[in-house]
Amino acid sequence: MKHLLLIISWKRTMVLSICILAMLIVLNFYGIYTNKFYFLKPDNYIFPILAIVHFVYLYVVQFKIREDEVPDIQMRNLEYALYIILFVYLYKLVDSLNNLLSFAIYKDHLLPDPFKFMSVLILYLYLMLLLLTFISFKHRKDQVGKYVFDDFNQNIDSWD
Repeated sequence: MKHLLLIISWKRTMVLSICILAMLIVLNFYGIYTNKFYFLKPDNYIFPILAIVHFVYLYVVQFKIREDEVPDIQMRNLEYALYIILFVYLYKLVDSLNNLLSFAIYKDHLLPDPFKFMSVLILYLYLMLLLLTFISFKHRKDQVGKYVFDDFNQNIDSWD
């Protein structure tokens, strides 16, 4: 894990996560079976809304690292929300794998030419997003610090 963290630094993790999230938000509207974009389906807006939590988490961790601050309760709650969103990412990964494996079932039907390529690309992006999210948790733990509940009350200024 140490070698992986040296290769993928916090800056690289953040930039790659932002790029992958942006690509997945666009590809979330793409229908691989029809080779069209669907902007009027309400289901397609769930992932972009959940990705906002991921963007905010990346910003908060970057801010805490830059300002050399300790983790706080809001950051902990944001990370816990991201733990739940990880299940959505995992579901989307399994769904993408299911779409890719359905190629054998529907090969006799007329599928668009970029079906395989787009399925593999989306699957790879979700896999990378999961990996980078776990790496960002490790970077947060190493660079910002652990969530120590005893220290939370010591860092509160009661005159604010």
